[in-house]
Amino acid sequence: MANGKIKIMIADDHNVVRSGLGAFLQVFDDFELVGEASNGREAVNVCAAVQPDVVLMDLVMPEMDGAQATKQIREQFPGTQVIVLTSFKEDNLVESAIEAGAIGYLLKNATADELADAIRAANIGRPTLAPEATQVLIKATGRKNSHDFELTSREKEVLKMLTEGRSNPEIAKLLFLSKSTVKFHVSSILSKLGASSRTEAVAVAMQKKLV
Repeated sequence: MANGKIKIMIADDHNVVRSGLGAFLQVFDDFELVGEASNGREAVNVCAAVQPDVVLMDLVMPEMDGAQATKQIREQFPGTQVIVLTSFKEDNLVESAIEAGAIGYLLKNATADELADAIRAANIGRPTLAPEATQVLIKATGRKNSHDFELTSREKEVLKMLTEGRSNPEIAKLLFLSKSTVKFHVSSILSKLGASSRTEAVAVAMQKKLV
């Protein structure tokens, strides 16, 4: 974040969509558009050049799809968060995007306020999922893990902090634990919830009222 503004990049293969999103971002004083890309491969390259805080990522694009681009961006630039913004809500697309590391999944019919809130949440590490996406993840988790969740009291504490968007170092400091211990607890939580990512674990926790 520079000068108090969240740096945002748009990746979408439709010029009209990019123009519309660009105009939308200008309405908010705390947003700054720093780059655009028309396909997944270009998105990774532009991300390297402009180092955005948040990427608004379409899923279905030429050369490299949004899920692949998300995976590469998250691996290469861990400080950049990705919000998938798409017209598609098919189960496999939702799962692939979240597994790739997207922190948000919104449909393009989201309101301006919903999108703005999602961008601000992503910037501080908090996930935002469209209801359709949350249901997909819940179904997926149900397939992976049908028995009751058996979280320890410490794991419940860590999970609560995950839902607050806190990082491992923050959790370690607040709970007076080592970073390696927190990492162990997070891994255990993901395993018990049948989740493939922190975002998926948070979605399950909130849906199942585990915290």
